[in-house]
Amino acid sequence: MMTLATECLSILQLSDTHILASSDATLLGVDTAYYFRAVLARAFADHPRFDLIMLTGDLAQDPISPSYQYLLQHISQYGVPTVCLPGNHDDYALMQRVLNTELVSCRKQVLLGNWQIINLNSQIIGEEGGYLDAGELSFLSASLKAYPDRHALVAVHHHSLPTESYWMDTMMISNSDAFWAILKSHRQVKALVNGHIHQEMEAQIANVRILGTPSTCFQFKPKSLGFALDETSPAYRHLQLYTDGRIATQVKRLPEALVGLQHTPHGY
Repeated sequence: MMTLATECLSILQLSDTHILASSDATLLGVDTAYYFRAVLARAFADHPRFDLIMLTGDLAQDPISPSYQYLLQHISQYGVPTVCLPGNHDDYALMQRVLNTELVSCRKQVLLGNWQIINLNSQIIGEEGGYLDAGELSFLSASLKAYPDRHALVAVHHHSLPTESYWMDTMMISNSDAFWAILKSHRQVKALVNGHIHQEMEAQIANVRILGTPSTCFQFKPKSLGFALDETSPAYRHLQLYTDGRIATQVKRLPEALVGLQHTPHGY
């Protein structure tokens, strides 16, 4: 657990960085390392401070130590506490070993002001889809019961609501009903943020705002039957968490066009 105290909280969410084994390698023609650095720099140019950075999965396309060391090196330079959770492309055990510093870690629970941030692991090893096992659901429930008077933001890699992209929605959290039963039973849950979908999404269920965040590299074409890429620029999400439970949030994209994207119907 990590505990910090502040007023209105400023949080930076980065997702789906897909860092490769070599910093000059490309994925679908895109230099993922360059765009990770560019989005991170843009976020700090746009905002005077962040209280927390959240990396919400698919940190590495090549889940080896140099990929995670690269992320650690560049994000540590900003001096902001950072929490990391795994996506389907990650090696979570390796993440926990490499991303294990006082500043950057895989902590599952963060207390900030009168908010609680809960980070869940939806990875099924060797598969693209998501699932929250009994341990994750128990941790979520116990964390919410432990701090009933704190507003809660829950983060997970995989999406739990359909995006209307048929191919993408085959990779949702398969036990989303059980997940949502817990979320809806705790009124202090104000938001659920996810990555994985490489596009912006916003919805509302009961008291919970669902916020899907684009990738720091390439994006997926919305409402597509099959795998398809979009020309939209890389992005980050900024969240402001207020003491009364309100959330202000905005997705901000790089002003520059994405360079090098190679369209393919076959995935990656």
